[in-house]
Amino acid sequence: MAITAQLVKELREKTGAGMMDCKKALVETNGDLDAAIDFLREKGLSQAAKKADRIAAEGTTYILAEGNEAVILEVNAETDFVAKNDKFQVLVSSLAKTLLDSKPESVEAALELVNAEGVKVADQISTAVATIGEKITLRRFEIKTKSDADAFGSYLHMGGRIGVLVVLEGSTNEDAAKDVAMHIAAINPKYVSRDEVSQEEVEHERKILTEQALNEGKPENIVAKMVEGRLGKYFEEICLLDQTFVKNSDQKVRDFVKTTGGNVTSFVRYAVGEGIEKREDNFAEEVMNQVKGN
Repeated sequence: MAITAQLVKELREKTGAGMMDCKKALVETNGDLDAAIDFLREKGLSQAAKKADRIAAEGTTYILAEGNEAVILEVNAETDFVAKNDKFQVLVSSLAKTLLDSKPESVEAALELVNAEGVKVADQISTAVATIGEKITLRRFEIKTKSDADAFGSYLHMGGRIGVLVVLEGSTNEDAAKDVAMHIAAINPKYVSRDEVSQEEVEHERKILTEQALNEGKPENIVAKMVEGRLGKYFEEICLLDQTFVKNSDQKVRDFVKTTGGNVTSFVRYAVGEGIEKREDNFAEEVMNQVKGN
C-alpha cells in the first residue's frame, strides 16, 4: 500500500509521534493505521500516543532577543506543574533558539525544522512528551525585527503566564520599551493606534452606541455628539496610545512614548491558553487517573 503524506499526517495527529517515526510505522504495518499506532506504542512512544487527545491549555510564553531580532512563543502543556519543570523550560528555550535561527513561516514549518543537535523539532517535542508524560505543543510564535536605532521591550508576567514583545522605533530606550510592554500585559489593548481599527469595526461600534443613546431616551439632535464622545472612550479601551499609562495616571501612553523620542510600531501579547477550551476535571478523579497511570 502506498504511504501518502496525508496518512502520515493523520497518524502523527493521532499519536503525537515524529514524522519519520510515523512513516516508518506505516511502512512496517503496510499502511494499517491502527497497527501503526500499536507499533509506535511498542517502540516506546506510548506516552505520546496516550497524551495525544489531552487538552494542553497550560504552559508558558517565552521571549528570546538576539541583536536586532526577537521571537515570542507559546508552548503548552497540560498542567502548570509541568510548565515549571526544568526539562520543559529547557525545551522551550531550545525551541526559541531554533525559531529565531531559522525564521519559519508557520508552526507547521517550524515542526519540520532540524535543531542545532540535528533533531527534527517535531521529534524533539515527541521525546519531551514521552519523557515528561504530558501532551506538549508549540502553539504559536512571532518574530520581530528592528534597526540599531530601535529598541525591543519584553516582559514576562507571572513566570510567563503573559508575554509581551514591543518594538519601540526611533529610540534605544529599552527601559521605556519594557514599561510599555508591562502596560500592555496589564491592560491588553487590541491595537497600537486608531489607524489600525478597521472602518467596519468603527461603524459597528457607532451603530451600537447610537442605539444605546436612543434607548436611553436622549434627544436625537444630541445623539450624534454623544456617540462620538463615547466612541472616543471605546478607542481608549482598545488602542494602546490612547490609554492612560499604568505607571502615571496623569499621562497617556502616547505622551510617555513621545518623551523617549520614539514611537511604538507593533506589539505581540500572548496569554497562556487564551482561546483554548479548558476541560473542567473533578480533582478526585484527576488524582485517581494519575494513580492508575491514565
